[in-house]
Amino acid sequence: MTTSFKNNEFHDLMFGRKSVRVYDEKVKISHEEMLEMIQEATSAPSSVNLQPWRFVVIESEAEKAKLKPLIRFNTRQNETSSAMILIFGDLRCHDLAEQIYDEAVEAGKMPKEVRDQQIEAIVPYYESFSKQKMSDVVKIDASLAAMQLMLVARAHGYETNPIGGFEEELLAEAFGLDKERYVPVMIVSIGKEVEAGFPSTRMKAEEITSFK
Repeated sequence: MTTSFKNNEFHDLMFGRKSVRVYDEKVKISHEEMLEMIQEATSAPSSVNLQPWRFVVIESEAEKAKLKPLIRFNTRQNETSSAMILIFGDLRCHDLAEQIYDEAVEAGKMPKEVRDQQIEAIVPYYESFSKQKMSDVVKIDASLAAMQLMLVARAHGYETNPIGGFEEELLAEAFGLDKERYVPVMIVSIGKEVEAGFPSTRMKAEEITSFK
């Protein structure tokens, strides 16, 4: 994998990150670089490597107009960003288990007997989950990829804003996805900042941690 990192300083990437709401409208991210960033973000961990995250990149004016009434209080991000990345969790991610594990075997990262054991054990286990349980699983995994995407974006020289305020029941169908299969997790705006994000404080670790 090649990278286009402009900043590889971990301390700055992590602690310099702020949620940006206004971007340079003239800056458009190429499909090549967007795919590169998403590929890098999906090195995030997922339950039994089923990778349930799915991305829809909204970049055209027509599609942004369609998104606008669904995002409540985040219209500046929609209007000015290079793109709005819709992140969904796939409730049927285990349908791709054979493909995923076959690729691992082919790449020499998993013995075939382990692949067979995984398929035999994991697919029926996932099939037994309630819709709510499955939703919880894919939302956790997709959120890990979303956080990684925000850090990767900074490494490429862009800023982001994670957005949770949107019409959850309408988002998937509005962009051609089956709402019974794809659960909306988050929207991430991305682009070159015009206005810096607001600094904020965090609670002390001692206040939110207990040792047993």
